[in-house]
Amino acid sequence: DLPATPGFTAGLPDRADVAIVGSGYTGLVAALTLARAGARVAVLEQQTIGWGASSRNGGMVSPGLKLATRKLFKQFDAELARELWQTSLDAIELIDELVRNEGIDCNWQRDGHLHLASKEAHFEAMRDNAAWFRDALGHTLRVVPRAELRSEIGTDKYFGGVIDDVSGGLQPAKYVAGLAKAAAAAGVRLFEQCEVLHIARDRDAFQVTTTRGLLRAGDVVVATNGYTGPLLPELQRRVMPAGSYIIVTSPLHPDAQREISPRGRMFYDSKWFLNYFRLTPDGRMLWGGRNSLTPDADPIQSAQTLRRQMVRAFPQLAEVPVTHSWSGRLGLTFDMLPHIGRIDGVHYALGYNGHGVSIATYLGREIGLLLAGAKTRSPFLQIPHATRFFYNGDPWFLPLAARYFRTRDLLS
Repeated sequence: DLPATPGFTAGLPDRADVAIVGSGYTGLVAALTLARAGARVAVLEQQTIGWGASSRNGGMVSPGLKLATRKLFKQFDAELARELWQTSLDAIELIDELVRNEGIDCNWQRDGHLHLASKEAHFEAMRDNAAWFRDALGHTLRVVPRAELRSEIGTDKYFGGVIDDVSGGLQPAKYVAGLAKAAAAAGVRLFEQCEVLHIARDRDAFQVTTTRGLLRAGDVVVATNGYTGPLLPELQRRVMPAGSYIIVTSPLHPDAQREISPRGRMFYDSKWFLNYFRLTPDGRMLWGGRNSLTPDADPIQSAQTLRRQMVRAFPQLAEVPVTHSWSGRLGLTFDMLPHIGRIDGVHYALGYNGHGVSIATYLGREIGLLLAGAKTRSPFLQIPHATRFFYNGDPWFLPLAARYFRTRDLLS
Protein backbone atom coordinates (compact mmCIF):
# COMPACT_ATOMS: atom_id res chain seq x y z
CA ASP A 1 0.00 0.00 0.00
CA LEU A 2 1.14 3.52 -0.78
CA PRO A 3 1.74 5.78 2.21
CA ALA A 4 -0.69 8.64 2.70
CA THR A 5 0.17 11.98 1.09
CA PRO A 6 -1.18 15.41 2.02
CA GLY A 7 -3.89 15.22 -0.64
CA PHE A 8 -5.00 18.24 -2.65
CA THR A 9 -6.00 21.74 -1.65
CA ALA A 10 -9.72 22.35 -2.08
CA GLY A 11 -9.73 25.30 -4.46
CA LEU A 12 -7.30 26.30 -7.20
CA PRO A 13 -5.98 29.81 -6.48
CA ASP A 14 -6.22 32.58 -9.05
CA ARG A 15 -2.48 33.22 -8.93
CA ALA A 16 0.84 31.63 -8.05
CA ASP A 17 4.40 32.73 -8.48
CA VAL A 18 5.28 29.32 -9.91
CA ALA A 19 3.06 26.53 -11.23
CA ILE A 20 4.71 23.11 -11.38
CA VAL A 21 3.26 20.39 -13.60
CA GLY A 22 3.98 16.98 -12.09
CA SER A 23 4.33 15.80 -8.49
CA GLY A 24 7.26 13.40 -8.65
CA TYR A 25 10.69 13.96 -7.15
CA THR A 26 11.55 16.82 -9.51
CA GLY A 27 8.32 18.74 -9.05
CA LEU A 28 8.17 18.33 -5.29
CA VAL A 29 11.81 19.20 -4.62
CA ALA A 30 11.55 22.22 -6.93
CA ALA A 31 8.39 23.28 -5.09
CA LEU A 32 10.00 22.84 -1.68
CA THR A 33 13.08 24.82 -2.76
CA LEU A 34 11.01 27.68 -4.18
CA ALA A 35 8.64 27.83 -1.21
CA ARG A 36 11.57 28.04 1.18
CA ALA A 37 12.81 30.98 -0.93
CA GLY A 38 9.48 32.77 -0.40
CA ALA A 39 7.58 31.88 -3.58
CA ARG A 40 3.90 30.98 -3.78
CA VAL A 41 3.94 27.57 -5.46
CA ALA A 42 1.15 25.38 -6.86
CA VAL A 43 1.87 21.77 -7.86
CA LEU A 44 -0.59 20.45 -10.44
CA GLU A 45 -0.90 16.66 -10.68
CA GLN A 46 -3.05 14.86 -13.24
CA GLN A 47 -3.38 11.76 -11.04
CA THR A 48 -2.38 11.56 -7.36
CA ILE A 49 0.80 12.78 -5.67
CA GLY A 50 3.79 10.71 -6.83
CA TRP A 51 1.58 8.53 -9.03
CA GLY A 52 4.21 7.96 -11.76
CA ALA A 53 7.70 6.51 -11.66
CA SER A 54 8.53 8.27 -8.39
CA SER A 55 6.47 5.71 -6.46
CA ARG A 56 7.03 2.74 -8.80
CA ASN A 57 10.80 2.42 -9.19
CA GLY A 58 13.19 0.02 -7.46
CA GLY A 59 14.49 2.67 -5.05
CA MET A 60 18.12 2.26 -6.12
CA VAL A 61 20.48 5.24 -5.87
CA SER A 62 23.93 5.14 -7.49
CA PRO A 63 26.55 7.54 -8.87
CA GLY A 64 26.79 8.41 -12.54
CA LEU A 65 24.38 9.25 -15.32
CA LYS A 66 23.03 6.84 -17.91
CA LEU A 67 25.71 7.93 -20.37
CA ALA A 68 28.88 6.19 -19.19
CA THR A 69 31.20 8.53 -17.32
CA ARG A 70 34.15 7.78 -19.60
CA LYS A 71 31.98 8.78 -22.56
CA LEU A 72 31.18 12.07 -20.83
CA PHE A 73 34.89 12.88 -20.92
CA LYS A 74 35.07 12.01 -24.63
CA GLN A 75 31.95 13.98 -25.53
CA PHE A 76 32.52 17.15 -23.47
CA ASP A 77 35.47 19.15 -22.25
CA ALA A 78 37.05 17.81 -19.07
CA GLU A 79 35.71 20.59 -16.82
CA LEU A 80 32.08 20.09 -17.85
CA ALA A 81 32.39 16.29 -17.77
CA ARG A 82 33.84 16.39 -14.27
CA GLU A 83 31.07 18.75 -13.15
CA LEU A 84 28.39 16.41 -14.52
CA TRP A 85 30.00 13.47 -12.73
CA GLN A 86 30.14 15.45 -9.50
CA THR A 87 26.43 16.28 -9.70
CA SER A 88 25.66 12.56 -9.53
CA LEU A 89 27.58 12.34 -6.25
CA ASP A 90 26.01 15.54 -4.95
CA ALA A 91 22.57 14.13 -5.79
CA ILE A 92 23.10 11.22 -3.40
CA GLU A 93 24.19 13.59 -0.65
CA LEU A 94 21.11 15.71 -1.35
CA ILE A 95 18.86 12.69 -0.74
CA ASP A 96 20.74 12.07 2.49
CA GLU A 97 20.22 15.71 3.50
CA LEU A 98 16.50 15.73 2.63
CA VAL A 99 15.79 12.47 4.44
CA ARG A 100 17.60 13.70 7.53
CA ASN A 101 16.44 17.34 7.61
CA GLU A 102 12.82 16.70 6.63
CA GLY A 103 12.46 13.61 8.80
CA ILE A 104 11.44 11.37 5.89
CA ASP A 105 10.90 7.75 6.94
CA CYS A 106 11.74 5.89 3.72
CA ASN A 107 14.14 3.09 4.77
CA TRP A 108 17.13 5.02 3.37
CA GLN A 109 20.31 2.93 3.55
CA ARG A 110 23.88 3.42 2.30
CA ASP A 111 25.05 -0.17 1.80
CA GLY A 112 26.48 0.25 -1.70
CA HIS A 113 25.72 -1.49 -4.97
CA LEU A 114 27.29 -4.42 -6.80
CA HIS A 115 27.47 -4.18 -10.59
CA LEU A 116 27.51 -7.77 -11.84
CA ALA A 117 29.25 -9.05 -14.97
CA SER A 118 26.90 -11.13 -17.10
CA LYS A 119 29.82 -12.35 -19.24
CA GLU A 120 33.53 -12.86 -18.63
CA ALA A 121 34.44 -10.11 -21.10
CA HIS A 122 32.19 -7.73 -19.19
CA PHE A 123 34.18 -8.38 -16.02
CA GLU A 124 37.47 -7.54 -17.75
CA ALA A 125 35.90 -4.28 -18.93
CA MET A 126 34.74 -3.57 -15.37
CA ARG A 127 38.25 -4.14 -14.03
CA ASP A 128 39.63 -1.67 -16.58
CA ASN A 129 36.87 0.80 -15.77
CA ALA A 130 37.65 0.62 -12.05
CA ALA A 131 41.27 1.56 -12.77
CA TRP A 132 40.13 4.51 -14.89
CA PHE A 133 37.80 5.78 -12.14
CA ARG A 134 40.65 5.55 -9.64
CA ASP A 135 43.18 7.35 -11.83
CA ALA A 136 40.92 9.95 -13.49
CA LEU A 137 38.45 10.76 -10.72
CA GLY A 138 39.91 9.42 -7.49
CA HIS A 139 36.75 7.34 -7.08
CA THR A 140 37.02 3.82 -5.66
CA LEU A 141 35.26 0.86 -7.25
CA ARG A 142 36.16 -2.38 -5.49
CA VAL A 143 36.73 -5.27 -7.89
CA VAL A 144 35.23 -8.62 -6.83
CA PRO A 145 36.51 -11.63 -8.85
CA ARG A 146 34.17 -14.50 -9.51
CA ALA A 147 35.89 -16.68 -6.90
CA GLU A 148 34.99 -14.16 -4.18
CA LEU A 149 31.49 -13.32 -5.35
CA ARG A 150 29.72 -15.72 -2.99
CA SER A 151 30.59 -13.44 -0.08
CA GLU A 152 28.39 -10.79 -1.73
CA ILE A 153 25.56 -12.63 -3.45
CA GLY A 154 23.94 -16.06 -3.31
CA THR A 155 24.34 -17.16 -6.92
CA ASP A 156 27.09 -18.49 -9.22
CA LYS A 157 25.56 -17.04 -12.38
CA TYR A 158 27.79 -13.98 -12.67
CA PHE A 159 31.47 -13.60 -13.63
CA GLY A 160 32.50 -11.08 -11.00
CA GLY A 161 31.61 -7.47 -10.38
CA VAL A 162 32.51 -4.11 -8.88
CA ILE A 163 31.21 -2.53 -5.68
CA ASP A 164 30.52 1.18 -5.21
CA ASP A 165 30.06 1.91 -1.52
CA VAL A 166 28.62 5.38 -2.20
CA SER A 167 25.31 3.93 -3.42
CA GLY A 168 22.15 3.36 -1.44
CA GLY A 169 18.51 2.43 -1.55
CA LEU A 170 15.16 3.63 -0.29
CA GLN A 171 11.43 2.90 -0.41
CA PRO A 172 10.36 5.18 -3.27
CA ALA A 173 6.69 5.66 -2.41
CA LYS A 174 7.57 6.59 1.17
CA TYR A 175 10.24 8.98 -0.10
CA VAL A 176 7.87 10.82 -2.47
CA ALA A 177 5.20 10.96 0.25
CA GLY A 178 7.75 12.48 2.62
CA LEU A 179 8.74 15.08 0.04
CA ALA A 180 5.07 15.99 -0.47
CA LYS A 181 4.54 16.43 3.27
CA ALA A 182 7.65 18.61 3.52
CA ALA A 183 6.49 20.73 0.58
CA ALA A 184 3.00 21.14 2.05
CA ALA A 185 4.48 22.13 5.42
CA ALA A 186 6.56 24.78 3.61
CA GLY A 187 3.41 26.30 2.12
CA VAL A 188 3.25 24.57 -1.26
CA ARG A 189 -0.31 23.99 -2.46
CA LEU A 190 -0.81 20.53 -3.96
CA PHE A 191 -3.61 19.76 -6.40
CA GLU A 192 -4.45 16.18 -7.36
CA GLN A 193 -6.74 15.16 -10.24
CA CYS A 194 -5.75 18.46 -11.85
CA GLU A 195 -4.71 17.88 -15.46
CA VAL A 196 -3.05 20.80 -17.21
CA LEU A 197 -4.73 21.25 -20.58
CA HIS A 198 -3.04 24.36 -21.96
CA ILE A 199 -0.29 26.84 -21.12
CA ALA A 200 -0.41 30.25 -22.81
CA ARG A 201 1.82 33.28 -22.47
CA ASP A 202 -0.14 36.21 -21.00
CA ARG A 203 2.02 39.35 -21.10
CA ASP A 204 4.57 38.88 -18.29
CA ALA A 205 3.01 35.67 -16.95
CA PHE A 206 1.28 32.46 -18.04
CA GLN A 207 -2.35 31.41 -18.13
CA VAL A 208 -2.53 27.76 -17.07
CA THR A 209 -5.78 26.00 -18.01
CA THR A 210 -6.57 22.90 -15.95
CA THR A 211 -9.49 20.56 -15.44
CA ARG A 212 -10.05 22.35 -12.13
CA GLY A 213 -9.96 25.90 -13.42
CA LEU A 214 -7.56 28.64 -14.49
CA LEU A 215 -4.36 29.68 -12.77
CA ARG A 216 -2.15 32.66 -13.58
CA ALA A 217 1.52 32.00 -12.81
CA GLY A 218 4.67 34.04 -13.17
CA ASP A 219 6.65 30.94 -14.17
CA VAL A 220 5.74 27.38 -15.14
CA VAL A 221 7.89 24.27 -14.67
CA VAL A 222 7.06 21.01 -16.45
CA ALA A 223 8.42 18.01 -14.53
CA THR A 224 6.73 15.03 -16.16
CA ASN A 225 9.68 12.92 -17.45
CA GLY A 226 8.36 9.65 -18.94
CA TYR A 227 4.76 10.86 -18.71
CA THR A 228 5.36 13.94 -20.88
CA GLY A 229 2.45 14.42 -23.28
CA PRO A 230 1.46 16.90 -26.01
CA LEU A 231 1.13 19.87 -23.63
CA LEU A 232 4.41 21.19 -25.10
CA PRO A 233 4.91 19.38 -28.44
CA GLU A 234 8.53 20.49 -28.77
CA LEU A 235 9.28 19.02 -25.35
CA GLN A 236 7.45 15.79 -26.13
CA ARG A 237 9.77 15.36 -29.14
CA ARG A 238 12.78 15.41 -26.80
CA VAL A 239 11.85 12.65 -24.36
CA MET A 240 10.70 9.09 -25.07
CA PRO A 241 8.53 7.01 -22.73
CA ALA A 242 9.81 3.49 -22.10
CA GLY A 243 8.52 0.84 -19.75
CA SER A 244 10.33 -0.71 -16.82
CA TYR A 245 8.80 -3.63 -14.95
CA ILE A 246 9.09 -5.02 -11.43
CA ILE A 247 7.96 -8.09 -9.52
CA VAL A 248 8.14 -8.71 -5.78
CA THR A 249 8.01 -12.07 -4.03
CA SER A 250 6.49 -13.00 -0.71
CA PRO A 251 8.83 -12.44 2.27
CA LEU A 252 11.81 -14.79 2.24
CA HIS A 253 12.99 -16.84 5.18
CA PRO A 254 15.76 -14.95 7.05
CA ASP A 255 18.27 -17.64 6.06
CA ALA A 256 17.39 -17.14 2.39
CA GLN A 257 17.76 -13.38 2.78
CA ARG A 258 21.24 -13.77 4.25
CA GLU A 259 22.24 -16.18 1.48
CA ILE A 260 21.00 -14.00 -1.37
CA SER A 261 22.21 -10.63 -0.09
CA PRO A 262 24.46 -10.96 2.96
CA ARG A 263 25.41 -7.26 2.91
CA GLY A 264 22.09 -5.73 1.86
CA ARG A 265 23.41 -4.21 -1.37
CA MET A 266 21.63 -3.02 -4.49
CA PHE A 267 22.40 -5.17 -7.56
CA TYR A 268 22.26 -4.75 -11.31
CA ASP A 269 23.87 -6.67 -14.16
CA SER A 270 25.80 -5.66 -17.26
CA LYS A 271 23.35 -6.53 -20.04
CA TRP A 272 21.87 -3.92 -22.37
CA PHE A 273 18.46 -5.15 -21.22
CA LEU A 274 19.66 -5.21 -17.66
CA ASN A 275 18.08 -6.65 -14.54
CA TYR A 276 18.20 -4.80 -11.24
CA PHE A 277 17.26 -6.37 -7.94
CA ARG A 278 17.47 -6.05 -4.16
CA LEU A 279 15.86 -7.23 -0.97
CA THR A 280 13.11 -4.95 0.28
CA PRO A 281 13.10 -3.77 3.92
CA ASP A 282 10.53 -6.47 4.73
CA GLY A 283 12.66 -9.24 3.20
CA ARG A 284 11.10 -9.73 -0.23
CA MET A 285 13.03 -10.10 -3.47
CA LEU A 286 12.38 -7.15 -5.76
CA TRP A 287 13.38 -8.01 -9.33
CA GLY A 288 13.13 -5.48 -12.13
CA GLY A 289 14.10 -5.05 -15.74
CA ARG A 290 12.78 -5.15 -19.24
CA ASN A 291 12.77 -7.38 -22.27
CA SER A 292 10.79 -4.76 -24.16
CA LEU A 293 10.77 -0.97 -24.23
CA THR A 294 6.98 -0.83 -24.58
CA PRO A 295 5.65 1.64 -21.99
CA ASP A 296 2.53 -0.29 -21.02
CA ALA A 297 3.02 -4.03 -21.46
CA ASP A 298 0.69 -6.53 -19.78
CA PRO A 299 1.81 -6.85 -16.11
CA ILE A 300 0.91 -10.56 -16.06
CA GLN A 301 3.07 -11.28 -19.11
CA SER A 302 5.93 -9.11 -17.84
CA ALA A 303 5.74 -10.87 -14.45
CA GLN A 304 6.18 -14.25 -16.14
CA THR A 305 9.24 -13.00 -18.03
CA LEU A 306 10.78 -11.43 -14.94
CA ARG A 307 10.12 -14.51 -12.83
CA ARG A 308 11.95 -16.72 -15.35
CA GLN A 309 14.92 -14.33 -15.26
CA MET A 310 14.93 -14.29 -11.46
CA VAL A 311 14.81 -18.08 -11.13
CA ARG A 312 17.65 -18.49 -13.65
CA ALA A 313 19.80 -16.33 -11.38
CA PHE A 314 18.45 -17.73 -8.10
CA PRO A 315 17.14 -21.30 -8.52
CA GLN A 316 16.44 -21.36 -4.77
CA LEU A 317 13.52 -18.97 -5.43
CA ALA A 318 11.73 -21.35 -7.83
CA GLU A 319 8.99 -22.17 -5.32
CA VAL A 320 8.66 -18.67 -3.84
CA PRO A 321 5.44 -16.99 -5.02
CA VAL A 322 5.39 -13.62 -6.75
CA THR A 323 2.87 -11.42 -4.97
CA HIS A 324 3.08 -8.11 -6.88
CA SER A 325 3.78 -6.97 -10.44
CA TRP A 326 3.76 -3.42 -11.75
CA SER A 327 5.35 -1.06 -14.24
CA GLY A 328 6.37 2.55 -14.61
CA ARG A 329 7.67 4.81 -17.35
CA LEU A 330 11.22 5.97 -17.83
CA GLY A 331 11.98 9.19 -19.68
CA LEU A 332 14.69 8.45 -22.26
CA THR A 333 16.67 11.05 -24.17
CA PHE A 334 18.61 10.56 -27.38
CA ASP A 335 21.90 11.54 -25.73
CA MET A 336 21.20 9.52 -22.54
CA LEU A 337 21.57 12.66 -20.41
CA PRO A 338 19.12 14.59 -18.21
CA HIS A 339 18.20 18.12 -19.22
CA ILE A 340 17.05 21.45 -17.87
CA GLY A 341 15.68 23.86 -20.44
CA ARG A 342 13.05 26.29 -21.59
CA ILE A 343 10.52 26.08 -24.42
CA ASP A 344 8.27 29.05 -25.23
CA GLY A 345 9.20 30.50 -21.85
CA VAL A 346 8.17 27.35 -19.95
CA HIS A 347 10.90 25.72 -17.86
CA TYR A 348 11.42 21.96 -17.73
CA ALA A 349 13.61 19.32 -16.10
CA LEU A 350 13.49 15.69 -17.22
CA GLY A 351 15.21 12.84 -19.07
CA TYR A 352 16.63 10.68 -16.29
CA ASN A 353 17.06 7.51 -18.34
CA GLY A 354 16.56 5.18 -15.37
CA HIS A 355 18.65 7.20 -12.87
CA GLY A 356 15.70 9.19 -11.62
CA VAL A 357 15.73 8.71 -7.85
CA SER A 358 18.89 10.75 -7.39
CA ILE A 359 19.06 12.88 -10.53
CA ALA A 360 15.37 13.85 -10.50
CA THR A 361 15.82 14.96 -6.91
CA TYR A 362 18.92 16.95 -7.85
CA LEU A 363 17.37 18.64 -10.89
CA GLY A 364 14.35 19.58 -8.79
CA ARG A 365 16.67 21.43 -6.42
CA GLU A 366 18.66 22.83 -9.35
CA ILE A 367 15.72 24.32 -11.23
CA GLY A 368 14.26 25.64 -7.98
CA LEU A 369 17.50 27.46 -7.17
CA LEU A 370 17.75 28.84 -10.71
CA LEU A 371 14.20 30.23 -10.62
CA ALA A 372 14.72 31.63 -7.13
CA GLY A 373 17.84 33.45 -8.34
CA ALA A 374 20.08 31.58 -5.89
CA LYS A 375 22.03 30.08 -8.82
CA THR A 376 22.80 31.56 -12.22
CA ARG A 377 24.30 28.57 -14.03
CA SER A 378 24.01 24.80 -14.21
CA PRO A 379 26.03 22.24 -16.15
CA PHE A 380 22.74 20.83 -17.41
CA LEU A 381 22.00 24.13 -19.16
CA GLN A 382 25.20 23.70 -21.18
CA ILE A 383 24.10 20.45 -22.84
CA PRO A 384 22.16 20.85 -26.11
CA HIS A 385 18.83 19.03 -25.86
CA ALA A 386 18.36 17.59 -29.31
CA THR A 387 15.63 15.48 -30.83
CA ARG A 388 15.68 13.47 -34.08
CA PHE A 389 13.87 14.25 -37.31
CA PHE A 390 12.01 10.93 -37.22
CA TYR A 391 10.52 11.43 -33.74
CA ASN A 392 7.29 13.39 -33.36
CA GLY A 393 6.36 12.22 -29.87
CA ASP A 394 5.23 8.72 -30.91
CA PRO A 395 8.07 6.25 -30.13
CA TRP A 396 7.15 3.93 -33.01
CA PHE A 397 10.76 2.74 -33.27
CA LEU A 398 11.08 1.30 -29.75
CA PRO A 399 10.28 -2.31 -30.81
CA LEU A 400 13.13 -2.06 -33.35
CA ALA A 401 15.44 -0.70 -30.66
CA ALA A 402 14.43 -3.57 -28.37
CA ARG A 403 15.42 -6.13 -31.02
CA TYR A 404 18.76 -4.37 -31.43
CA PHE A 405 19.46 -4.47 -27.68
CA ARG A 406 18.47 -8.15 -27.44
CA THR A 407 20.89 -8.90 -30.29
CA ARG A 408 23.65 -6.95 -28.53
CA ASP A 409 23.05 -9.00 -25.38
CA LEU A 410 23.51 -12.19 -27.38
CA LEU A 411 26.65 -11.05 -29.18
CA SER A 412 28.49 -8.67 -26.85
